[in-house]
Amino acid sequence: MCTASTYKTKDFYFGRTLDYDFSYGEEITVTPRNFVFRYSSMGTMEKHYAMIGIAHIEGGYPLYYDAVNEKGLGMAGLNFVGNADYKGEIAGKENVASFEFIPWILSQCATVQEAKNLLKKINLTDRKFNDKLPAAQLHWLIADRKEAITVESVKDGIMVYDNPAGVLTNNPPFKEQMFQLNNYMHLSTRSPQNHFSDKLPLSVYGRGMGAIGLPGDLSSQSRFVRAAFVKMNAVSGDSENESVSQFFHILGSVDQQRGCCEVEDGKYEYTIYTGCCNADKGVYYYTTYDNHQITAVDMYKENLEGGHLVTYPLIQGEQIKWQN
Repeated sequence: MCTASTYKTKDFYFGRTLDYDFSYGEEITVTPRNFVFRYSSMGTMEKHYAMIGIAHIEGGYPLYYDAVNEKGLGMAGLNFVGNADYKGEIAGKENVASFEFIPWILSQCATVQEAKNLLKKINLTDRKFNDKLPAAQLHWLIADRKEAITVESVKDGIMVYDNPAGVLTNNPPFKEQMFQLNNYMHLSTRSPQNHFSDKLPLSVYGRGMGAIGLPGDLSSQSRFVRAAFVKMNAVSGDSENESVSQFFHILGSVDQQRGCCEVEDGKYEYTIYTGCCNADKGVYYYTTYDNHQITAVDMYKENLEGGHLVTYPLIQGEQIKWQN
């Protein structure tokens, strides 16, 4: 499935992996301030914050997987199959379809606190985009440089959880994901001490043994634990290159290799892309499964006062730099 994470050095970074068995032809997408959003139940929004992220464009509409707006607020939707529950329209609520949720929040919220206030009014509806694109079962990570939250629309309504780890994967529900971290509080970046028995001459025989027990499988719960451990212990310089490089190493810890997760005969889930956005500068960096070279798109090099989407296809072919 997918993993999303935050990271902060001098600047704030927000990004995710997209893990699936096929691509919809997603692109880097810049939505300028005057692109007209026509919402299914909430009318028309002609002016709003600009945003950059990765989206599938359908009928001229950006179906964002993840994005960051010009105020530094980031949001990503991750599969939440079997637990997500959307309602029909509810009177007195701001009825927003799940495919509209990212632009609805990022178009008008500058901070997580503003998003929390807006969420009190929202009902996520089960409206599908079209017959070929039903409502995807998702939950979301929303973050700025100060805090992060997880939003889940379930049978009991919309749940908003503080997310101190700044990490999200898929199932189980976020509250259970966080609880499972209690089982790994013994992990350490340092060498372990012998607590097994003072009657046995046990000793450290290699580096990295403090993290023995860190799960290495591709399940979403294990990816959550692994990404949280790596992210919370990550150390880098605060330059742009060092920060971006470290972010890709964080998400590289949960990379899915084609062939290791078979979803049906001959079809495998793999990391289609990894994205990292400098939320302070509006620069979106990405790699794809077949292209490990980091590519960047700067939102501020586009006309943000325009009214049309700006898109860049993801570079897929491997870029190899020869030294001789």
